[in-house]
Amino acid sequence: MSQAAISLPEMQARARAVRRFAVQATARTRASHIGSALSVTDILVAVYFAAMRPDRAGIHGDHCILSKGHAAVALYGVLAERGVLRVSDIEHFYENGSLLAGHPEPNAEAGIIFGSGSLGHGLPVSNGMSFGKRLAGSDGHTWVVMSDGECEEGSTWEAALFAAQHRLGNLTAIVDRNGIQGMGSTESIMGLEPFAQKWRAFGWRTLEVDGHDLAALAEAAQPAGSTTGQPTMVIARTTKGKGVSFMEANNDWHYRSANPDELATALAELAG
Repeated sequence: MSQAAISLPEMQARARAVRRFAVQATARTRASHIGSALSVTDILVAVYFAAMRPDRAGIHGDHCILSKGHAAVALYGVLAERGVLRVSDIEHFYENGSLLAGHPEPNAEAGIIFGSGSLGHGLPVSNGMSFGKRLAGSDGHTWVVMSDGECEEGSTWEAALFAAQHRLGNLTAIVDRNGIQGMGSTESIMGLEPFAQKWRAFGWRTLEVDGHDLAALAEAAQPAGSTTGQPTMVIARTTKGKGVSFMEANNDWHYRSANPDELATALAELAG
């Protein structure tokens, strides 16, 4: 789907709908990680609605892996907005027997091809997919959406070396750079900065964008085209809990879900 295929107001409306669903679903099931889901929503909307091409389906087509699988509720909301999942599917998020677990599990009908959540694995798997597409002569593209905390993992940097070594121009990684991980700020636990310079030094075409500017995200997420000799890294600067004032930049919402009063306030703020 090209960027011109969807308007900015429509993307913004879909992002609000995904956030409303995520807040409601986690509150209903007492699930965690709403802060992480809210920070990554705009990134997923930009990838699925402005970058991925629906005519490139199938094993050699376009794929997106949500490596930060703890934000799965946002992915399910996006897939519902795209019509891939039914309302009846997402209403059973995080319930016993549901296909929609707290972390993504492989689901061919929904286009979820990798069970993620064990951090540091999404980029290596995406490398293999991109390399395989090239060997198959496919023009399909792979996107992987990562957390900044998982960039502390050695497997991430080994994969970064592999992608540059094999010139995987059909790979775009987007890091949800909200600066907060499970137990505190990334910079207090294991500092990542200078983050962009590190990716450039590893041989990646590296962009930095406002991770809540859907127009900028849509442009950055486009397959690189003329720079096919390099994988692309998009560092999207985001706010954890984006869209709900009392959740923003508050790491309590890595683990909490909203109580009824908080849910009502959150939904009012997300009404658009």
